[in-house]
Amino acid sequence: MPENNRYPTAPGLTGLKLPREYILSRIGSIAHLFSGTIAVTGLMALSTIIAARALGPEMYGVLALVLTMGRICERLIRFESWQPLIRFASQPDTEADPVHMGRLFVLGLMLDLACAAAAALALVLAGYLLLPLIGLDHSQYYLLLIFAPAIAFNIRGVPTAALRLAGHFRTLAYFQSLSAVLRLALAGVAWAWGAGVAEFLAIWTVAQLVDTAIFAWLARRSLKTIGVHLVFDSSPGELKRAFPGFMGFAWSTNASSTLRTLTQEADVLLVGALTGTAGAGLYHLAKRLAKMAQQVGQHIQSVLYPDFARLWAKDEVRMFGMIVIKVQCFLAAFAILALGVTWFFGEPLIALLLGEDYAGLLALVFTQVIAVALILHASTPRSAMLAMNHPGTVLMIALVSTALFFGVASVAIPAFGPIGANFAHIAFALFTAVALDVVFWPRLLRRQRQVEEGEQ
Repeated sequence: MPENNRYPTAPGLTGLKLPREYILSRIGSIAHLFSGTIAVTGLMALSTIIAARALGPEMYGVLALVLTMGRICERLIRFESWQPLIRFASQPDTEADPVHMGRLFVLGLMLDLACAAAAALALVLAGYLLLPLIGLDHSQYYLLLIFAPAIAFNIRGVPTAALRLAGHFRTLAYFQSLSAVLRLALAGVAWAWGAGVAEFLAIWTVAQLVDTAIFAWLARRSLKTIGVHLVFDSSPGELKRAFPGFMGFAWSTNASSTLRTLTQEADVLLVGALTGTAGAGLYHLAKRLAKMAQQVGQHIQSVLYPDFARLWAKDEVRMFGMIVIKVQCFLAAFAILALGVTWFFGEPLIALLLGEDYAGLLALVFTQVIAVALILHASTPRSAMLAMNHPGTVLMIALVSTALFFGVASVAIPAFGPIGANFAHIAFALFTAVALDVVFWPRLLRRQRQVEEGEQ
């Protein structure tokens, strides 16, 4: 490759000449996000522990099922609009025109608002029909109404894209802890007062609304930083024509997100339907405790996806591959550490924090961490494939993985109880990781040969 050394133009990268410096700068951004995640996940884990101890396994299961229903409605309908926003914003003609960029973000905002309203409506209407199917009662329908506002106002796509394009990872890392602190404080008060499921659900709703407001404020500041102002001078149809391919890319990523939701959220409902609310509560609690490891993969995608999009647009294929290799090695080391900590310290911590009512939780947590470790490995090639404009391939892998998940779950949950869902997660994650590697590396190497031959 020529010695132009033109790497991404994201904030903080201008002038970097060495791949090592680039990697170190991005690891720094990941470290900021992860340190923030440790704080947020720790605070949320404490809130979850308080709710679990205050309510007991049976009623905590009710809380978990209602929260899961809300998240499922949101994620089945919500478009991951930040992905097409970043991809289109990284195109040279859009990146150089703040007005055009402003219209792009308006298109994303319209999509976010419509999806949030539709998701809340789905929770209110479809939730009533689903209650008896997952072990709840129609008399508990009011719990869905308490949580619905958190879904209706949860606008995430545009704020996420704005913060990531501006490179404000440190800001995102530490401001997100504010709502977690509020949730923990209110949960402690509710426990002291002997509150029930409705009160804890209201606390989760208030914390979510506060988090959304903070996110929106930070996004507004980030857009100003990169010189972008939202331009509301075009109709939705005009905006779609101005960015051909945007909705097609959005639909594809939405379908992939929907499939991930069916395995990462709907599994709690499946466990509830097959084992009851107590089993659902234990399974949900195990997932919450394993969530910290999974957040690392999400942060990897947060930091690297904008750069992947820029690198691919500029044919910096060699650098592209180097980043994938180094990040996968970093994630492998982290996964081994997470498994070791869970194995050696999980049981005494569970006994100390949750008590005898939650004995046996360690096996659920450990198998969940195994599945998360495999998903961590897959997160980097998945982001890379999207940046390479292969969302259809990612979607097909997700389709097969999802079918495999439900096939294993339908047999394993009745046979082994809640841990059977974790066996299904391991099968899903293993297939996803292997399949993404198999399709990603040949395509990357083929493109690298094409670029090198074209430069000779």
